[in-house]
Amino acid sequence: MAAGSHALLEKPTPGRERMLLGAPMFHSMGFYFTLKGVALGQTTVVMTDAVAQRGVKGVMEAAERWAVTEMTASPPVVVGLTKERCSLGALERVICGGAPLPRVAAERFRRRFPNVDLCMGYGSTEAGGISLMIGREECARIGSAGRVSENVEVKIVDHITGKPLSVGQKGELLVRGPAVMTGYVGDNEANATAFDSDGWLKTGDLCYIDQDGFLFVVDRLKELIKYKGYQVPPAELELVLQSLPEVVDAAVMPFPHEEAGQIPIALVVRQPGSKVSEAQVIDHVAARVAPYKKIRKVLFVDSIPKSPAGKILRRQLMNYVQFGPVSRL
Repeated sequence: MAAGSHALLEKPTPGRERMLLGAPMFHSMGFYFTLKGVALGQTTVVMTDAVAQRGVKGVMEAAERWAVTEMTASPPVVVGLTKERCSLGALERVICGGAPLPRVAAERFRRRFPNVDLCMGYGSTEAGGISLMIGREECARIGSAGRVSENVEVKIVDHITGKPLSVGQKGELLVRGPAVMTGYVGDNEANATAFDSDGWLKTGDLCYIDQDGFLFVVDRLKELIKYKGYQVPPAELELVLQSLPEVVDAAVMPFPHEEAGQIPIALVVRQPGSKVSEAQVIDHVAARVAPYKKIRKVLFVDSIPKSPAGKILRRQLMNYVQFGPVSRL
């Protein structure tokens, strides 16, 4: 890990490199960058609870005060950085992970901070760091999670048959490497499910790798919506919804349907003052996806429940529809 991190330093400047650790240390990203700072002798700025509780404003003030050159950030923080007034002249790169970052948010960040690299990464507690964008050229590949990291082997397989898939084909991502866990303590049943017969860790993520070696994370396999035998990734529809200017945030969830099995419905947060209608939202999505992926119902809500890392709390989404008009579909 130390050798790989050292190799990525284009122009080492002892004393100048300062990392603001915005990810918790129990998170794989926070753990990695804590070790990286120790291994390379870099200054690591750790936020106190008081600063963290102030949200994006606290993060930005810490970054400005300590003139950090690098920082980790969850998607909500990246979005917040584009909306707050600040002076971050020393900042060179932001490493973002933990949840998908909408394309519109990434593009807005690049316009707001043209000289700062927004480096998307992907990993898990069980596998450690799996991929990361390196350098400005890779950071321009919006939508991807970068290329596979050093000392990591990956393959894409059909999640039903286990058959290896080729470039551009979507399937489950399997990982192997020295940072991958040896197993869950005292849980043989979970371990039997987590690994295949050759020792590859099953991530449970639907992914594909393009012809240039960039990894794209489509969605969690267990969150796919089963519509008439088709599999519909909620995250894909959420990105389409977020491309609508009148939409602040969105989440897509399955809803039981007698004929189709499940149908995709959307929870949408509108821009203040927006009068965009359900029909307009449905038409916007329908024009950009295959017919079986179309949104069948839209509910306008005040907010989408999310974790501090920016992941949608999907189990809580049903609370919005249990007693609403969707319950009568």
